[in-house]
Amino acid sequence: MLQEKPQIAFFSLAYYPFEGGAEVAAREIIKRLKDFSFTIFTYKFDKGWLIKENKENAEIIRVGYGGSGHKKYGRIFDKIIYVFKAWRAAEELHKKNHFKVIWAMMASYGGIAALFFKLSHPNIPMLLTIQEGDCERHLIFGKFGLVGFFGKKIIQKADYIQVISNYLKDFIIKRGANCPIEVIPNGVDLDFFSTTYDDGEMELARKGLGIKDEYVVVTTSRLVYKNGVDVLVEAIGKLKDKTPIKCLIIGGGPEQNKLKKRVEDLKIEDKVIFLGQIAQKDIPLYLKISDIFVRVSRSEGLGNSFLEAMAAGIPVIGTRAGGIVDFLVDGVTGFFVEIDDAENLAQKIKYILNNSELRKKVVENSLYMVQKNYSWDMLSGYFKAIFDKLINQR
Repeated sequence: MLQEKPQIAFFSLAYYPFEGGAEVAAREIIKRLKDFSFTIFTYKFDKGWLIKENKENAEIIRVGYGGSGHKKYGRIFDKIIYVFKAWRAAEELHKKNHFKVIWAMMASYGGIAALFFKLSHPNIPMLLTIQEGDCERHLIFGKFGLVGFFGKKIIQKADYIQVISNYLKDFIIKRGANCPIEVIPNGVDLDFFSTTYDDGEMELARKGLGIKDEYVVVTTSRLVYKNGVDVLVEAIGKLKDKTPIKCLIIGGGPEQNKLKKRVEDLKIEDKVIFLGQIAQKDIPLYLKISDIFVRVSRSEGLGNSFLEAMAAGIPVIGTRAGGIVDFLVDGVTGFFVEIDDAENLAQKIKYILNNSELRKKVVENSLYMVQKNYSWDMLSGYFKAIFDKLINQR
């Protein structure tokens, strides 16, 4: 008789097709761990989505009503509904699946649903993944504060915690974690981001954006305060009369209108191009036609966009915020600038563009580092070891 695969219950408010970096990371891990069977309890953000769907080594269970529709309270109501419905759905399926491990994505709403299930089944070990990239104040008074009491309980009840950076490991220890903590970063799809394009494709892309004999600076990020896109805009304003340059801003978010207004005030509309949200499949091309990647973060859990740019073969500029210091060594795998210092950033951009040999060396170093340390296949092996350990310790 064939032995059944161990069943793992995974709780995450968001999951495919509505996913950010944390959810993409979970999906990349799950689809590679063929020795286990995963059931994913997530929220049904759209009425048109299937309640149940099998995808990449997992059964996805979507709970909720497809959005509450309430303008003011809808989002928090949706999250509360998710917590209780995900918990109850897991209880029902546990009768058949006999879950061996609970996996919680972040000490927030997915974590609360996992906590309730854990409290009902204290003998089932729980793995908690922490990927938050917000500033420490927001983590304490926001997700870990507003969610508050539950956030602390999730950390305390976890049997094993996986974080994506040493910064988050230190933060979780301060928040009362008393179980093993392992740093496993997110990975990069190396084949995808190292996609090569012929000169004709790249020239057509540049022409379509109105780029002529100009250097290109690119950022891919949510347009939120923590990502420092406003500092990049200020730096472009300082370079406009000194360096032939175009800046591509990929992503959307609440800061967009404010950033566009600042671009107008600086009279650099011809230098800055807001591309908004673009299809994931097109991102490598925009990276390949660029000369430098910039994200001057005010806080950062890890910074996968840096790793993606490194895999694409362009130098990166960042700050010493959060988990960025785990992979960025100044002048070796990238370049540091000070937080909130547009003049420093402008000077660093100019310096890099004027030093082609240094640029080439840094690109080679960073690509080697990403290939060595950030492949999904290698990182999946670390997760397999964790799940094996948790199952065997029961």
